Amino acid sequence: MKLFIAGHNGMVGGALVRRFHAESGLQLVLKTRRELDLTNQAAVAAFLAAEKPDAVIMAAAKVGGIFANSTYPAEFLHDNLAIAANTIHGAYAAGVKRFLFLGSSCIYPKLAPQPMPESCLLTGPLEPTNEAYAIAKIAGLKLCEYYRKQHGVCYHSAMPTNLYGPGDNYHLQNSHVMPALIRKFHEAKLAGRAEVTAWGTGAPKREFLHVDELADACAFLLKMANPPDLVNIGTGTDVTIKELTEIVAAVVGFKGRIVWDATKPDGTPRKLMDVSRLTALGWQARIGVREGVEKTYAGFLTELAAGTLRG
Repeated sequence: MKLFIAGHNGMVGGALVRRFHAESGLQLVLKTRRELDLTNQAAVAAFLAAEKPDAVIMAAAKVGGIFANSTYPAEFLHDNLAIAANTIHGAYAAGVKRFLFLGSSCIYPKLAPQPMPESCLLTGPLEPTNEAYAIAKIAGLKLCEYYRKQHGVCYHSAMPTNLYGPGDNYHLQNSHVMPALIRKFHEAKLAGRAEVTAWGTGAPKREFLHVDELADACAFLLKMANPPDLVNIGTGTDVTIKELTEIVAAVVGFKGRIVWDATKPDGTPRKLMDVSRLTALGWQARIGVREGVEKTYAGFLTELAAGTLRG
């Protein structure tokens, strides 16, 4: 079996490469952004026609934080639409029978029920700050759904929750909460600081999935003969930001005080995936938050020593 993993240099793509390297009888096809521009329709079509992979996992996307999404919405919508349309149609034209498209939890309405079931898609307005990215992702998963419905190919989508793990971005301002906390407490420990200030009240709840578990869930879905058009991938459990912060501080070994700055925004009170559909199919996450933070901090130290740390 020949598998093309698009976006293999990212955190998700790297986890997919690690997971599928363990599979026997599998040939991985990998291309860097410089080697293959996924926004170039002709280049993507020619590549897929020449390689003729048996399956594709789409883990590539133009991504960024709130500032980037708010400042460059046209690029986020255009580039991610192009990536989705070029790869999905190009795969179909090349005779690819299997395509797994990875989305994001931001596809669901801003005021979605908690936990968020797959059925709440397109039932309300999106979060304005990343609406452009979300629209492109929704278009991609609907394109997979319609190619499957019209042409009989097994093109389907998965929606991961908040991810963390090897290859994450540890920039203090531009990264997500987990890697930002790891770096903040690590640097505070080295500097011998007496306290660390955390944003908000710590009350919001978030769900976290280790990226290697996402890769395992993708492998599980690819082995299914008739997977759902859309399935959430998560743990089905969440923790408060305060609990997460205390776990990270303990794992890193920071002995000082944690001070909460309630003048800073808390953000959405809760974002939790309903994973009952995936659980019923037979897959369940196994790595808890404490174990996941321990694995991730060990990886952070390794990447820092090797000079490969992002951010």
